[in-house]
Amino acid sequence: MQQRPLGTTGINVSEIGLGAWQLANPEWDLHDTDEALRIVQAALDAGCTFFDTAPGYGGGRSEELLGQALAPVRDQVTICTKFSHDAPDGTHDFDPAAIRPTLEASLRRLKTDYVDILLLHNPPVELMDGQNAPHYEELERLKAEGKLRVYGVSLDARQELETVIETTNSGAVEIYFNAFYQEPLPAFRLAQEHGVGLIVKVPLDSGWLSGRYRGDMRFTDPRSRWSPETIARRSALIEEFAMLIPAGTSLTHAALQYVLAQQEVSTVIPGAKSVAQVRDNMAAAQQRLPDEVVQAIAAFYERHLKDNPLGWF
Repeated sequence: MQQRPLGTTGINVSEIGLGAWQLANPEWDLHDTDEALRIVQAALDAGCTFFDTAPGYGGGRSEELLGQALAPVRDQVTICTKFSHDAPDGTHDFDPAAIRPTLEASLRRLKTDYVDILLLHNPPVELMDGQNAPHYEELERLKAEGKLRVYGVSLDARQELETVIETTNSGAVEIYFNAFYQEPLPAFRLAQEHGVGLIVKVPLDSGWLSGRYRGDMRFTDPRSRWSPETIARRSALIEEFAMLIPAGTSLTHAALQYVLAQQEVSTVIPGAKSVAQVRDNMAAAQQRLPDEVVQAIAAFYERHLKDNPLGWF
């Protein structure tokens, strides 16, 4: 698999990484830790070198499984984890005093003494402004101590991305972007100009862009947040999206290749529930979408979604 630079951090990452939210995560009705370890190994076998996790994924289980699977190849992979401290009442607490102990707990689960990337995990927008939030001073201290190599923010919108780029020394940003959600795209060039690596999350629109869900679907996992009206609209959009894709190219591959067609992107991190899924995701890096298809997908978004977005929730 080809590698791309993570901005100007000096880190190179595989074009397709592994989003590890689903690894043996009961929230997704997944419990098989052996299968989770096989998923990680299949990603490694396919040339994946980028692994994204968070302390809250499976209550720490995702980090534990990655720590077990990646220990033998720790110096050959890039590990990205996140900070948001879970308060006793179930809310997300971004107290800067919790950054260090939360990271140290992640390091223990990951069986490593440093992470390559630490991201603030979708913090309130006011904490994305480095001129006012104290979090970035603590992140700089942890970087100086060698506990992390790069820090940044996981976020969702163009204005948020611009704020982080312009007010912090973040080296990487994880951004929500896919064929159905392209609102942040105009800020990608700014990220590139500032040497910020872009990690794209939710590239398959939580599975819709894989083509697995058609018609009147019902969900019991985190996708149960969608209303019947939202599901019906996504169903109609995926049928039109499918008509844009060349014969012989799966919707999954087209969706991932569309993200990789944005030359400012460093890596894209689809999740996987099975070995077959992770192998299929990784195989998307073997081809590129024709320019005219990339342009057609961009026009599809402008026509249907730019002024009437679906939203992730």
